[in-house]
Parts: sequence; structure tokens; C-alpha cells
Amino acid sequence: MANAVNKPYGLRPVRSGTGSPYCGEAQLYHIPSTDTNAYFIGRPVTMLGTGDATGVPSVVIGAAGAAILGPIVGIHPVKPIAPSLAGTTLALEDTFIPATKTRDYYVMVADDPDLVFMMQQNSESLLAAQIGLNANFEIASPGNNAQYDASAIDSSTADVTATLNLKLLGTVQREDNPIGASQFADWLVRINNHFFRGGTVGV
Repeated sequence: MANAVNKPYGLRPVRSGTGSPYCGEAQLYHIPSTDTNAYFIGRPVTMLGTGDATGVPSVVIGAAGAAILGPIVGIHPVKPIAPSLAGTTLALEDTFIPATKTRDYYVMVADDPDLVFMMQQNSESLLAAQIGLNANFEIASPGNNAQYDASAIDSSTADVTATLNLKLLGTVQREDNPIGASQFADWLVRINNHFFRGGTVGV
């Protein structure tokens, strides 16, 4: 059965490196109002090299072939530490951060280097012989301000290079997700080139 449904969702944490289910572990990060990128749940981010006035570290969109922290898994409507609620309308329905910002934003990032994620491959199929290789992701935004990111595995980059973003662990085991049979299959990956841990050569 071919998997022909193209519904990318960025990086989605599924379990720890030891096999236990992902239980929502994440850390608080800051996105400054001067940032000109849009952000969605599942979008890979990395350290910006600065922070807000209270010392919360800032992040920016991750780049192909560079170290990343992990994906955004939650967006706060206000600053979670000592927020000012005076005259603030809490838009709890907002599930993305716009490119044009009128304030700083705060996000939760799944930054544990041992986490295992699920990510859709792009339009070029990966094969069983490529399990164990590394690959980059390609950053893409969803249409109509959707909730989930549209970034996917860039299948054409699969190689042994240690600086590639992701390590390919195999496909998600579902009847409708055959390996190599079609485009857009869901894969299990780990962040290979992690901000907290250097990448390793693929096999």
C-alpha cells in the first residue's frame, strides 16, 4: 500500500532514547520581537546566542547542515515567568508565531539530544539501504497559518557526513507506511548534529 499523503508536520517527538514514551519534556526559550521568521509546532530551532532581559535563551530557525536544539512543541500566549496580564488579551487559539511580531514570544523546545522523532520524508523516496545514514531537513512553512510545520527530511541529502542534521533510524511501522514504495513516508530519526552533542558519521 503506497503512502501518497503529503502532510508534513516538522519534527514530532515520539520516545526517549531508552524506549520510554515521550511525556512532554521541554525547555523554555525566547523568540525576540525583531525576528522576521514564522514559527510553527514542529519547526526545528537552534540557539541564537543571546537571551531576553531575564536570561531566557533565544532561538532562531535551524539551518540545514548545522547544529540544532530540537523542535518547538508549545507556544506560550504570554511570558510564563512573572507575566503582566494588565490589558493583555490572551489569544489561546494562536498555534503559530507570525513573521511580523509586535512582541517577544516564548516557546517550549524538546531539546533532549537523546529523543527520537518522527518526520516525513520529502518527494524522493528513501530505501532500506539508507537506514543508518544521516540527512538534512528542508525548512518549509505550511499554508493558511496552519498549526504544524511543513519541514521534512531532504531525502536527496542522505549520506555519511557527520554534520547532517538527522540520523535515519528506519520507518514508522504502519501498514500504510511502506519503505521505499512511495513518497512522503514517515521515518524515525534522531538529531545527529545537536547543539548539545556533536554529530557522528552515518553507516
